[in-house]
Amino acid sequence: MVRELKNNQLASAILSITALSTLVGCSNGYQYGSPDKVIIDTLGVDPYSYEMDLADCEAYAVQVSVGQRTAEGAVEGGLVGGVLGAVLGNSDSAKRGAGAGAVVGGVKGNKGARHEQDRVVKRCLNGRGYRVLN
Repeated sequence: MVRELKNNQLASAILSITALSTLVGCSNGYQYGSPDKVIIDTLGVDPYSYEMDLADCEAYAVQVSVGQRTAEGAVEGGLVGGVLGAVLGNSDSAKRGAGAGAVVGGVKGNKGARHEQDRVVKRCLNGRGYRVLN
């Protein structure tokens, strides 16, 4: 019984670490690749000028650090999850809570950073006179 419990804890820890490493690792190489294609009113728009402006705006969006925000979210989520697990259970619950919280926090931080990148691109295009429709 004790050995089975230790194997479950080890498997849970390995799974949490793997998921978090994958999440942070994927976000570190992320530049900008709008998950939602920007839709503009193309009436009277020179396609070449638009592509140049879009590239400039995407360069601004890269300044929002997806990797850093993902890592920060993972740390915050891990802390909250660990504390809740400790309060509601024991050290095993704290470990599981920390692992789950880290993954959820990392995903939330990643999603928030990507959303902000999209907003930067759309605001930039609006500022350059384009009518962004989405």
